Amino acid sequence: MSWKFWEKKEETAGQAGIHKEKLPRPTEMESHVGQFLVVNLGKNPDWVWKLKVVKRPQAEKHRYNVRVFSDGTAGEKGVRVKDYTSLDGHPELILFEGWFDKKTNMAHLHEGPVPSPKAT
Repeated sequence: MSWKFWEKKEETAGQAGIHKEKLPRPTEMESHVGQFLVVNLGKNPDWVWKLKVVKRPQAEKHRYNVRVFSDGTAGEKGVRVKDYTSLDGHPELILFEGWFDKKTNMAHLHEGPVPSPKAT
């Protein structure tokens, strides 16, 4: 008998990642993102550093899609933000959206959610 329960079959391992991706919870403002908002978009630093960030990894290991939101506003609307996809149904809560790269310390964001291709 070969009971290697700690080893996953290739089929099982591949299917598990397809349906549900484990995304990080909301965090404090990332330094790259906060600097971009203050320096490039001219936002008030006192306001910016109070905002929260949710991110989703891209194909490149050190690159992330990012959404910036106000935890207080989300709470007032009764929306519990668990991860990046929590804001899919509430685009009005997304203050800034874009990407950042931890390796190069670059970020690019714009105000509001990214327009969906279906809207055009």
